[in-house]
Amino acid sequence: MERARQHGWLALPLAALAAAWLTAFAYWPGLMSWDAIRQYSEAITGDIDDWHPPLMQWIWARLDRVHPGPTPMLLLQLGLYWGGLALLAAIIWKQGRPRLAWALLACGLLPLGMALMGAVLKDCLMAGALLTAAGLLAVRVTRGGRIPALLGIPLLLAASALRFNGFAACLPLMVALLPDRYWRTWPRFALTSLLATAALMAAMPIANRLIGAKPSGVELSLIIFDLGGITEHSGTNVFPAQLAVPDPVRVNHGCYRPNKWDSYSDWVEPECPLGWSAWTETVTPTGLRPYQFWARALLSHPIAYVSHRLAHFAINARLVPLSDTIERPVPVKNAPNPWAFPLTPNPLLTALDTLAVASAHTPMGWPIVWIALAAGTLFLGWRVPSARLIVPLALSALLYGGGYLVFSVAAELRYHLWTELAAALATVLVVGEGRAIPPRRWLLAYAPAATITLIAIAARL
Repeated sequence: MERARQHGWLALPLAALAAAWLTAFAYWPGLMSWDAIRQYSEAITGDIDDWHPPLMQWIWARLDRVHPGPTPMLLLQLGLYWGGLALLAAIIWKQGRPRLAWALLACGLLPLGMALMGAVLKDCLMAGALLTAAGLLAVRVTRGGRIPALLGIPLLLAASALRFNGFAACLPLMVALLPDRYWRTWPRFALTSLLATAALMAAMPIANRLIGAKPSGVELSLIIFDLGGITEHSGTNVFPAQLAVPDPVRVNHGCYRPNKWDSYSDWVEPECPLGWSAWTETVTPTGLRPYQFWARALLSHPIAYVSHRLAHFAINARLVPLSDTIERPVPVKNAPNPWAFPLTPNPLLTALDTLAVASAHTPMGWPIVWIALAAGTLFLGWRVPSARLIVPLALSALLYGGGYLVFSVAAELRYHLWTELAAALATVLVVGEGRAIPPRRWLLAYAPAATITLIAIAARL
């Protein structure tokens, strides 16, 4: 009996493998959206720009030498995702907490994660890398040693290079992986956090330069979207004069959509006269510095900027009900591609997709609820034995999810995959410490999340 108890943790990786197989079987050889098709084309041709994270194309190019198509990337995503969860759960099992271990592993079964992990997406690869880093953090907390940091920190730097706002998710985990002496006091914690932030924010531009990615001007999407929002909410034109558009406030009103920037892009017909093509043709050649211009517009109209950002975040985080122009919660079929990679509809795919779409219309699929849960869990987690795991995970979910208040130009649920996973893991861990937390603190911690959930439900009635 004792031997069975000691080796019972081996059921965790087997269960993780079975769950990974379910997603792989349903979406084999890997769902490819428009983003993935563009990235794969760049990977096999070597003609890479920085519209999508070049590091992912670089990795894909090397995987393609082993097997062409989306399959290797699908397996890499699933391996990191379920491998990280299995490692985290196994460490908790070894502490003599098997029920908590199974609860942590079950977080991977959330409908959004199960369905999204079948698609080759930077958000999924980043979430997998972060989950593996979380598993390594569990090793670091329970067993010490340098190996978890030596493996986890490069993984976090890579994750940060997969999304321009990824540094917010990676920062708490990186600081927690470092030796205690780097963050034991508040001054050291502040300095370490500052240096870690700088390193994580530098990861993407350094990777792009090393890979030789061509600049695409992708940063203009955020700048144009914000200028459109400021113009809409202030009634004053803040676009560059070089655009020379008659009555720009009226024109912008016809272009602006609070949910995403695509109405200013060059793939929408008719193109907005204040959008991407007009900017690159008339503004960029003048040498105008976009970030400085954006900053001046923001400082001149702060209330309009905040109004625009709050309106977008309410949609992005699903505080308000969705409009018809919001993307489908999860992709379900391949976009047309020249390689004819197949994705055969099957009952398992239909089941996973149905669950994910259904959950998107419940609090389980509303990022604002997970962000509020993360905030409550962070409040509870400081004083419990598992704080060194709970606090980094909850803070990672809170910083990354809350960061979309500023760093966002669209409202797809895939952006919040890590927010949901990290908040779920941290919440399960803090529930496992239930006896150490007074009932009053539970109420204080989660009353805001309950209130936000009720507000979101009321907005949909």
